[in-house]
Amino acid sequence: MAFMDEDFLLQSETARILYHSYAKYMPIFDYHCHLSPKQVAENKNFKNLTDIWLGGDHYKWRLMRAAGVEERFITGDASDEEKFQAWAAVVPQTIGNPVFHWTHLELKRYFGIEGILLRPETAKEIWDHANALLPKPEFKPKAIMEKFMVKVVCTTDDPADDLQYHKLAASDPTMKTKMLPAFRPDKAMNCDDPNVYNTYLDTLEKAAGIKIRTYTDLIDALDKRHQYFHQLGCRLTDHALLVPVAEPLEDKALQAAFSKVRSGIALSTEEANQIRTGVLYEVARMNAKRDWTMQLHIGALRNNNSRMFKLLGPDTGFDSISDLPIARPLSKFLDMLDARNELPRTILYSLNPNDNEVLATMIGNFQGGGIPGKMQFGSAWWFNDQKDGMEQQMRILANMGLLSRFIGMLTDSRSFMSYPRHEYFRRILCNLLGTWVESGEAPKDLNLLGQMVQDICFNNAKNYFGIPIC
Repeated sequence: MAFMDEDFLLQSETARILYHSYAKYMPIFDYHCHLSPKQVAENKNFKNLTDIWLGGDHYKWRLMRAAGVEERFITGDASDEEKFQAWAAVVPQTIGNPVFHWTHLELKRYFGIEGILLRPETAKEIWDHANALLPKPEFKPKAIMEKFMVKVVCTTDDPADDLQYHKLAASDPTMKTKMLPAFRPDKAMNCDDPNVYNTYLDTLEKAAGIKIRTYTDLIDALDKRHQYFHQLGCRLTDHALLVPVAEPLEDKALQAAFSKVRSGIALSTEEANQIRTGVLYEVARMNAKRDWTMQLHIGALRNNNSRMFKLLGPDTGFDSISDLPIARPLSKFLDMLDARNELPRTILYSLNPNDNEVLATMIGNFQGGGIPGKMQFGSAWWFNDQKDGMEQQMRILANMGLLSRFIGMLTDSRSFMSYPRHEYFRRILCNLLGTWVESGEAPKDLNLLGQMVQDICFNNAKNYFGIPIC
């Protein structure tokens, strides 16, 4: 079998039929990403291949550092062409890493480059070829999303954001993709540093038009912003949690802790977790009230390298997997909401694959309400969005619940070059089902399996979120 031919990752006849006849041309519902709404709304061409492909991509940055590349060629002051050449020298060393596959799949799908591996000897040819295409209209952000049949894309937005670029994009009658915000109130929860927290609260109160003097004021301000996001089509929240929190919610203790931190006094761990629990709980209730979905991203140990954090800031490739226990507090938090019949649709992700069975069984505790797949075990995330990780997530979901109700893949990316990851996922999905057929574990009913594939690729997400499609 040739490297990355049209049957790449499809190891059986059934897998090939399922992919080419059912999965290949399904639209994309990208319900969680980190794309820049400003870039979408302004819809400008990218300067060059480094601009569209390497900027902000900490997957590549980590590998470059592992290969011994100096930081100036990664995030520093080297020219864009020098940074690309540095990446090209690293690519041959990445065999076995999913980035090797993504790299060549992206070059193929965006620029028609196939049969050529990116390496130092081919770097100039690939650089020139891609840069000659990038000024064309079809390489603007909106055209890229249209090419890959992205029907909905949900960005990640702070409650204080005015969403001006979402409004601008929504006013463009030529835009084929619906771009919606997603509400991420992490800064309203992260109260460990009083100075940072109070600076953020000052920003939030301006956006909400509410003076935030008490904990009640904070919740009122968030609810006002939640309503504003709702009016602009938002139907999801997203929350990053090192571990789930489920402290007792006593109003007197919450008000006292908030007054303390608002006065600039550092909180104890228990007090900080009370505020974290309270904010997360109240936002979840807002979601239930307005029929939104809550996403909990659990287990990222962030900014481990303090020296590089001071130099470069967050989201630059110095995060890893946490191994803290999550089952008890997660169960307690979900039950706090379910006990009041205020648990919204919820997607659970864990960065630690050791937690996969925990999440796959946890969602079964809170299914119901007549909503198919109300509780979702989210797609393999971050370090796990590779072949082994995706297969493990889907096998465990199938063993513990209903794979057929899975809402499928998302990019979780800052790059407009990431849409082939959906193809990667779809090939892995079809190969997994094909393997079950070939081993006699599933019937060779192509209509049944084909419908299941199409549902996981797109239809389930479309039905789950209830967002009208363009």
